[in-house]
Amino acid sequence: MIELQKLHYFVTVAQTLNVGKAATLLHISQSPLSRQIIALEERLGTALFSRERKRLQLTDAGRQFLDEAKALIEHAQQLEDRIRDEAEGKTGAMTLGFVEGAIHVGALQTAIKRFLNVAPQARIELKNLRSRQQFEALQFGGIDVGFTYSPPVRSSTLVAEQIADEGFAVAMPRNHPLAQGRFDPRKLDGEAFIALPEKDSPEARLSLMGACASAGFIPNVRFEAAEPSVVLGLVDAGVGLAIVQQSLGKTPRRGIVLRPLPSSFPMRAQIFRVTRKTVRPLVARFLGSQKA
Repeated sequence: MIELQKLHYFVTVAQTLNVGKAATLLHISQSPLSRQIIALEERLGTALFSRERKRLQLTDAGRQFLDEAKALIEHAQQLEDRIRDEAEGKTGAMTLGFVEGAIHVGALQTAIKRFLNVAPQARIELKNLRSRQQFEALQFGGIDVGFTYSPPVRSSTLVAEQIADEGFAVAMPRNHPLAQGRFDPRKLDGEAFIALPEKDSPEARLSLMGACASAGFIPNVRFEAAEPSVVLGLVDAGVGLAIVQQSLGKTPRRGIVLRPLPSSFPMRAQIFRVTRKTVRPLVARFLGSQKA
């Protein structure tokens, strides 16, 4: 296998067509350079230069080899730069897991924007996963960073930081009797509600029912849907009411009103950023960019 250094020697001589000038540019003596070129020709089994009256000219084989040698040197330099940049966390690929709530509060978008300010060449893949799925993916390398509704419970390999916190509101059709005037959450008692599927998270359903009871009402959960866009579509259609993050009101819907729940409703919409305790350089750079 031909060493890259020998290719570099050859390219410099080929570009100057003068061993003396090439030796000066390469900071070596002329004799060792000449021996390197001769050794390269012997290895290839063909002359790369014609030597007439002490003047060098590239042979047909030399011209062909020059193009290939320059391409190999350029590729090697690109490879070296890429590996160095990845080692320094400047480039590479990273996978982020997220719950939709991270988008509604703007946490995911803000995090990506900050990261691209310091690593504009990085590639990002997004995966919409439930919090529990993200914890599993983090453990087994399926994602690098998670944006979840809760921190992992008793994990020795994962760390979490809360990055967002906001209240909840009741989404209702604009023509609903409680959409205008003084809002008394106790009047929501027995109203038809849309909630997350209980089978996906029984704990979340228990927390929701307990929080509603604290605020003075018990929702009649008649419909289940996981996607906030679907939930709001059902509310808009008059199917039922829904308890959603207040930030969903940032994108107004013509047929929906959001009435904030009082402090007696103890639940909060929280977003956590979760990573492994030991991370590779690109992820470390991502985390560092979030502190700016």
